[in-house]
Amino acid sequence: MVSRGDFHCHSTASDGILSPADVVKLAYEQGVRVLALTDHDSTEGIAEAREAAAQYEDLTLIPGVEMGTDIPGDEVHVLGFYLEPDDAGLQETLAKLREGRKGRGEGIVNKLREMGIDVTWEQVKRFAGDGAVGRPHVAQALVEGGHVKDVKEAFDKYIARNGPAYVEREKMTPAEAVATIARLGGVPCIAHPRDLDGLDGVLAELKEAGLVGMEVYYKDYEPADVERLRQAAEKFGLVPWGGSDYHGLHGPNEPLPGNMHTPLPDASIDTLLELGRARAGG
Repeated sequence: MVSRGDFHCHSTASDGILSPADVVKLAYEQGVRVLALTDHDSTEGIAEAREAAAQYEDLTLIPGVEMGTDIPGDEVHVLGFYLEPDDAGLQETLAKLREGRKGRGEGIVNKLREMGIDVTWEQVKRFAGDGAVGRPHVAQALVEGGHVKDVKEAFDKYIARNGPAYVEREKMTPAEAVATIARLGGVPCIAHPRDLDGLDGVLAELKEAGLVGMEVYYKDYEPADVERLRQAAEKFGLVPWGGSDYHGLHGPNEPLPGNMHTPLPDASIDTLLELGRARAGG
């Protein structure tokens, strides 16, 4: 069953393979009627996505972003909804985060080359195009060079957080990202939190910083995962949101926009729409 809403999708503005317009088209064809485009550290695709969404009278596009942040020993990603893409403060923050992505990408390529793996920064930049550079672009270069069979193997073997070619990058803390999104008038939501250690402590800190929602309904989360996270969201007064995290990178079995193991409830979708209306009215 396809969800009416999908609040987590990526395009070529970061590390997805479809243009923003094509993400909108695919999502609509799948049955999505409320869509958030949430590229990594970039809102560059929002204008094109808005233009594409305007073709569909019954489609609501929510401008969003996904910020990568760090805690000791782990990463935390924070989604921001209803941010104004032209805001100078937002763009200054995102530019710094993208620069950190670029530095990490170059560092990973250097490590791979030291390991005897023939991957070049030019390859990575070619896959990134005009989008924000990310590890998936390095993974695509590894696949192209025949060093791995697919993107998953590239992460598992080389570039995952604990992989031999992993490089840290300059990031915000999760609380800084949440507070920044809230200060800029957006709605902050923690992304794919299932595997975080000490989740309650993370949520308590982020709630204090202004966290509003939590990704409970995620592409491959089993019902038991969804229920555990739903209870955590309820405990901390967070709205249970979710999405497919669609990139188009992971082969024919990757869930398409709107496809989640447990669909996003209409009540959660309507809550985000109400928050958007309240911000527009304010």
